[in-house]
Amino acid sequence: MFERELRELEEKHLLRHIISRDLSQGPVITINKKKYLNFSSNDYLGLSNNPAVVQAVEDSLQRHAFGSGASRLLAGGSILHKKLEERIARFKGTESALIFNSGYSANTGIIPSITSEADAIFSDELNHASLIDGCRLSRAKTMIYRHRDMTHLQTLMKKTKARRKLVITDSVFSMDGDLAPLADIYEICRLQGAILYMDDAHGTGVLGRGRGAFAHFKIKPETWIIQMGTFSKAFGAFGAFVAGSEDVIKWISNTARSFLFSTALPSCVIAAALTGLRLVERDPSMVKRLWSNRERLFEGLKSIGYNDAVSMTPILTVRTTSLSKALRLSKYLYEKGIYVPAIRPPTVCEPRLRITITAAHTEKHIDTF
Repeated sequence: MFERELRELEEKHLLRHIISRDLSQGPVITINKKKYLNFSSNDYLGLSNNPAVVQAVEDSLQRHAFGSGASRLLAGGSILHKKLEERIARFKGTESALIFNSGYSANTGIIPSITSEADAIFSDELNHASLIDGCRLSRAKTMIYRHRDMTHLQTLMKKTKARRKLVITDSVFSMDGDLAPLADIYEICRLQGAILYMDDAHGTGVLGRGRGAFAHFKIKPETWIIQMGTFSKAFGAFGAFVAGSEDVIKWISNTARSFLFSTALPSCVIAAALTGLRLVERDPSMVKRLWSNRERLFEGLKSIGYNDAVSMTPILTVRTTSLSKALRLSKYLYEKGIYVPAIRPPTVCEPRLRITITAAHTEKHIDTF
């Protein structure tokens, strides 16, 4: 049915193939029974196969079994769900929090639930696809401001009349590794009386000693700030959350369709997230090790001539001038036992290698790369 379209993708070097690991996630993975150094994972703190996380899953299975059987509003969630929401709210310094099944379902459910046709959304042009789709699903007028361009954002906001204004941004842009200028965005929203919606998927557990981007920028939670984050990256688990004021969370729990009409995550998944959160709170050395590894990788790339691999986070990029060069470089590394897939359009405009470092990488891993 799609033979012609698939051929066109292949001719343009845009056809992708699913790759499956043999064993667990980590700094070294096995694909087709061969080991590879893994520099493509978002498991920033190496918690996905942490013994405490694995044990928490096993214990939860014994107590709560596996399937949830229903949505949260139909008692599909366990006491662990409520406990995790209370813990993540304290962790983020907010009044309340709510669990979603993924970051994608959170953004595509929350954004339409908090906006209407009388509202206006202002979205960074490099925001994640889930934020873009959340804006599309909403009935609000959406305006795109140039990446990290605060002058452009202010100009658009001043020209636009709306009942409610909502500024949406990633904290860490996942394909570039740079940070949103949150201090400036915070001030613009404060002066404009706008809501700030931040996706902290790649900041939670990484920035601000693990507490996220607002902690990094020393921004205190406000009633007009909404934070989304995930458990599937630095916490080594799965799922997502939204944190904010009590009335905002109550409204979202009553109106976000991706929450209302989804079966609750299994309790063992929640147990894994709870344990990952506790480990981040109790052991700050993991975050320190992540950033130490990031500096070693960054300096190493500079030392071999990749001076343009500029980044503010554990995500580093090596950009190429063509798709074929990106694919050739990725293939070369793969043949050397190093897994760094090429990132291509439509995910990004410029082909590149997206290199991610974790706390679980050793100095030898980094030096070999």
